[in-house]
Amino acid sequence: MGSIGQDILPVFPTAMHKQNMKLKLKIARKGHDILKRKSEVLEMRFRKVGKEIIKIKRLMGDIFKEASFLLAEARFITGDFNQLVLNAVSKARLKVRHRTENVAGVSLRIFEFYVEGGDTHDLTGLAKGGAKLLSIKQTYTSAVEILVELATLQTTFLMLDDVIKSLNRRVNSLEQMYIPKVERTIRYIETEMDERERQDFFRMKKIQDIKRKDMERKTKQKDFDVNKNNK
Repeated sequence: MGSIGQDILPVFPTAMHKQNMKLKLKIARKGHDILKRKSEVLEMRFRKVGKEIIKIKRLMGDIFKEASFLLAEARFITGDFNQLVLNAVSKARLKVRHRTENVAGVSLRIFEFYVEGGDTHDLTGLAKGGAKLLSIKQTYTSAVEILVELATLQTTFLMLDDVIKSLNRRVNSLEQMYIPKVERTIRYIETEMDERERQDFFRMKKIQDIKRKDMERKTKQKDFDVNKNNK
C-alpha cells in the first residue's frame, strides 16, 4: 500500500467512495475537454494575430519610409518648420481609446484610434511647403493609426500566449496526472472490494462448514445416545 498510496487518492475502498471517484472522473474528463477546446480556439486566434503582426509591421515600415522621405523633402523646400507647427497646436486631435473584447472567456484589450475635432491649423504661410506638410500630416496620421493597430495586436498576442500556456498546463495536469490518478484509485477500490468480497465468501463458507460439522457431530451424538438407551 506504501507505493500504491502515492499513485492514488487517499480514500477508503467502499462503494460510496467508488461512486464519488467515478463522478470526479466524469467531471475531470469534461473539464479537460472544455479546456482543450478553449485552448484550440485561442491558438487559432493566436496564429491569426501573429500573421497580422507580420503584415502590419511590413506595412508600417513602408509608411514610415514614405513619411520620412516627405518630411525631408518638405524641410528642403521650406526649411525647419517644427516651431511653426508646434505653435499652431493647442491640443491633440489624434487620440486613442480602448475597449475589451471577449474571446472564449478571455478579455482582450482593443485599442482604437480616432480623430477629435477639425483641423484648424493654418499652413498657408508655408507657400508650396504647405501642400507638402499636409501630405506629411496625412501620412503620419496613417502611421499613428497603424501603430495603434499594432499595439492592439501585440497586446493581444502576449495575453493569448500567457493564457494558452496556462490552459495547456492545466490540460496536461488533468491528462497526465489527475485523471490517471483517479482511474487508478477506482481500480484500487474495485480490487480491494473484490478481495474483501472473496474474503467474506470464504469466511461465510468456513462458518457454514463449521456449522455443518457441528450439526453432524450433534446428529452422531444423538444417534449414539439413542442406541445406548435402546440397549
